[in-house]
Amino acid sequence: MTTPEDIYTEPPADPDTLANLGPLRPMAGIWEGMKGVDVKPKKEGPKTQVYVEHYELQPIDAQTNGPQLLYGLRYHTYIHKPGLTKMYHDQVGYWLWEPATGTVFHTLAIPRGQVAMASGRVKSGDTQFTLSAERGSLVNGIVSNPFIERAFTTLAWNITVKINPDGTWSYDQDTVMQIQGQAEPFHHTDRNTLTRVGEPGLNPLAMG
Repeated sequence: MTTPEDIYTEPPADPDTLANLGPLRPMAGIWEGMKGVDVKPKKEGPKTQVYVEHYELQPIDAQTNGPQLLYGLRYHTYIHKPGLTKMYHDQVGYWLWEPATGTVFHTLAIPRGQVAMASGRVKSGDTQFTLSAERGSLVNGIVSNPFIERAFTTLAWNITVKINPDGTWSYDQDTVMQIQGQAEPFHHTDRNTLTRVGEPGLNPLAMG
């Protein structure tokens, strides 16, 4: 997509975000996943850990960057080990849909000192899509704190989402890391299926 000459004029936006989320609409709401599986690096080798996930996605008002129009969901996912309340993983960010280009953007920030944005081309009615981020990219990149950058260099991050016929949705993600002292990259994988336990609210403009 070429950049328009007029980079300031904002387009009209529908106040009802839920009606304009494209492929992200089925993900809006409050979810739980009881059978997550994480394969992570340890000194002794890969370790598989099961986890429980609480994932909330709520609509935000439409966002504009001049002529660019985005509809989205603000999310927070909290993960713990079965039977425990201690945080295993915490993550916040946005899922964004750009109707004009058919692009989904997924941002994350985690309290380990790392942020990233993955993106991919998606059709409005798609029930499966993959988003990717790469170290060094200025448009779908990964930024880490100095220790992670040195010891667990994150080369790429890919996430595939599937909207399932039974109303659940699943993700399968692969974080590729070059770990200090190892010759080959390590694939840190996570996957889970989420079941709705609560409906989404309305974005502020849709409340009238």
